[in-house]
Amino acid sequence: MSAPVVVLVGPMGVGKSTVGELLSTRLGTAFRDSDADIVAAQGRPIADIFVDEGESHFRELEREAVRLALAEHTGVLALGGGAVLDASTRELLAGLPVVYLTMEVGEAVRRSGLNTARPLLAVNPRQQWKLLMEARRHHYTDVARVVVPTDDRTPEEVAEAVLDALRLTRVPAQEADQTDNPGGPGDPGAPGKEKQA
Repeated sequence: MSAPVVVLVGPMGVGKSTVGELLSTRLGTAFRDSDADIVAAQGRPIADIFVDEGESHFRELEREAVRLALAEHTGVLALGGGAVLDASTRELLAGLPVVYLTMEVGEAVRRSGLNTARPLLAVNPRQQWKLLMEARRHHYTDVARVVVPTDDRTPEEVAEAVLDALRLTRVPAQEADQTDNPGGPGDPGAPGKEKQA
């Protein structure tokens, strides 16, 4: 059975897409983002889906997008911030090399100002971010094999911490540009929790 070599989870704005692209380069594999899959399939931004059809409809689209990505993709996969809310998604993530990227609210404010087009943060974004994290943190922790803090780290430093935590082998730079291997090299390590990287 094929599966992603790394799955990134964590709150909105933590840098899953940026770190995921760096990881895919270092591993010589492809990057995929489940939110980008939804946008491409629907032909409109996620914020518009929330406004037009509501969160429950978006979550249905998200559940299916994640299911397809986990079944098809063998590279690095980033999931939307709320994907772990779905019990069936959490079941699909069991045993996979899932990395929970963390950040504190102060870091979230510093990075995005919490004023970007985030439909769940439209009113009182700082408080909403805290409430979202209270509701989601245990799900992120439950599905993750490793936890990697991102506060005061560059995306490159976070990517290196992920590779080290999962004991993945980096592809030399010249090979990364030429590889056709969709799954990427490396051993995602034995199942089970590991300490923070």
